[in-house]
Amino acid sequence: MDLQTTIYIFVGLSFALYIGIAVWARAGSTSEFYAAGGSVHPVTNGMATAADWMSAASFISMAGLISNMGYGGALFLMGWTGGYVLLAMLLAPYLRKFGKFTVPQFIGDRFYSKGASTIAVICLLIASLTYIIGQMTGVGIAFARFLGVSSDTGIYVGMAIVFAYAVFGGMKGITYTQVAQYIVLILAYTVPAIFISLQLTGNPIPQLGLGSNLAGHDVSLLATLDKIVTDLGFGKYTTQLPGSTLNMFMYTLSLMIGTAGLPHVIMRFFTVPSVKDARSSAGWALVFIAILYTTAPAVAAMAKTNLIRTITPGVVMQNTDPFAPEAAIKYDERPDWMKRWETTGLLKFTDKNGDGRIQYYNDKTKNAAVTEKAAAAGWKGNELTVNADIIVLANPEIALLPNWVIGLVAAGGLAAALSTAAGLLMAISSAVSHDLVKGIFKPDISEQGELRAGKISMAVAIVIAGYLGLNPPGFAAGTVALAFGIAASSLFPAIMMGIFSKKMNKEGAMAGMIAGLVFTLFYVFAHKGIFFIKGTEYLGLIGGANSFFGITPEAIGAVGAMVNFAVAFLVDKVTAEPPAHIQAMVEAVRIPRGSKAVTGSH
Repeated sequence: MDLQTTIYIFVGLSFALYIGIAVWARAGSTSEFYAAGGSVHPVTNGMATAADWMSAASFISMAGLISNMGYGGALFLMGWTGGYVLLAMLLAPYLRKFGKFTVPQFIGDRFYSKGASTIAVICLLIASLTYIIGQMTGVGIAFARFLGVSSDTGIYVGMAIVFAYAVFGGMKGITYTQVAQYIVLILAYTVPAIFISLQLTGNPIPQLGLGSNLAGHDVSLLATLDKIVTDLGFGKYTTQLPGSTLNMFMYTLSLMIGTAGLPHVIMRFFTVPSVKDARSSAGWALVFIAILYTTAPAVAAMAKTNLIRTITPGVVMQNTDPFAPEAAIKYDERPDWMKRWETTGLLKFTDKNGDGRIQYYNDKTKNAAVTEKAAAAGWKGNELTVNADIIVLANPEIALLPNWVIGLVAAGGLAAALSTAAGLLMAISSAVSHDLVKGIFKPDISEQGELRAGKISMAVAIVIAGYLGLNPPGFAAGTVALAFGIAASSLFPAIMMGIFSKKMNKEGAMAGMIAGLVFTLFYVFAHKGIFFIKGTEYLGLIGGANSFFGITPEAIGAVGAMVNFAVAFLVDKVTAEPPAHIQAMVEAVRIPRGSKAVTGSH
């Protein structure tokens, strides 16, 4: 069976499975639509949480980022995983005990203010819509390569699939669909990793293969990779950092607290029967997440090794000089996987010196020995551009794995993007229908009316998400990290103070959320150069040398969170403390026993 037919079968069967589950688990009440009836088993919820949390960024982009950044890419592993632990230990059990459907509802009730709830909704919408751009982009990339259609068409198909199981099934349909999506994505991630680890090191366990010697050689995979990348002018794979140590620390912290503040993940803990089950499902989710996250470094290193071996045959195994005339392959003899990925625009070749060969190296290196060798070989600059997002998806093709493995990876990439997109859309829908429509504008709306409003708002959210995927804004690069920064600077501090500071009042919480959000957005937009004043575009207002201590926009969320906390406590000191019944409620929520049924009542 040819490759394209195999891919169609795997992707088609996975889509049929998701839609079938949605029909079986369709929601008939607001409780089922928002919180799956609060009756999901902890193991099931743990698996669904893992799928919800492991987005296209985790499946498609993370290993690619580590592959490009080397050791510095560990900040994504530490930030996202550490954030999940923070969420599981400090937030999830208490929010579950509170017994509401949504994060804005918790904030509105805890800070006894519809204004606080409205601000939380705004923060949630900005973070979720920013995050969803990355998911729709991932859907477009996967469809463009594997189904032979344009990325735009891929996004339309993805919108239709999500509509089918999210709008009709609500959180109940999403939960059980995400269980299926987790199984698909984890198999799609680990099966190729096992094959490739066996090929390169003879060890079937990728986590152990990463530290093993290359098969038939008395040298480790990482030592070989270090030598190759430094010979080509890149930073040492096992030690390079992205910018300053301060930036790496703030980047990691931003991802960590942003993870803990993302509403679509928090909502998953409202679907279990009790606080005990919330803690249990958090533990199970961490186990399911760890399978992929401990595999990612191995996938990254092995993909980098195979990529360079493909472009410069002999360099990896025979230790050939990468600047020798015969080291670079002829463009006309490039492998089939490169031809397939070139059609997506994510892999590009430009013959700068006209020799018909592919020269791949870091032409911006400050290593004089590398630039001298390149000049002596007649090279005029790097000729191959490889988008980091293709590393995982192209990995089985580069390694010449069987067609069924490639088909499985295609289904897995789509499962990762669609599962998180559905979770984000659920968070957006509930914020609009439950927190705005029922909570503020029409408190007396019937349950069926609210359910209808929830489905309509989700359908509208899908259209907006599709539009953002088709027409991403100018700062789309790094949108996933920016979404975490927005959640970190706005929602996380409010939730933390709501649980652990009974004296924090509504004025402090609202001022903190506004200050953190405005600070972060200002820094991001100013750094990215999206300011228009009297028709003039000011580029890089805070960019380059003018950055705040060299902190990048993707890392500024941690500073925004500090601004949020500082402003909140300053305002709290000069305003009245919360009513006695609110303080008593906070004390009760912190007792780790008992829980309310998830009613979502205002």
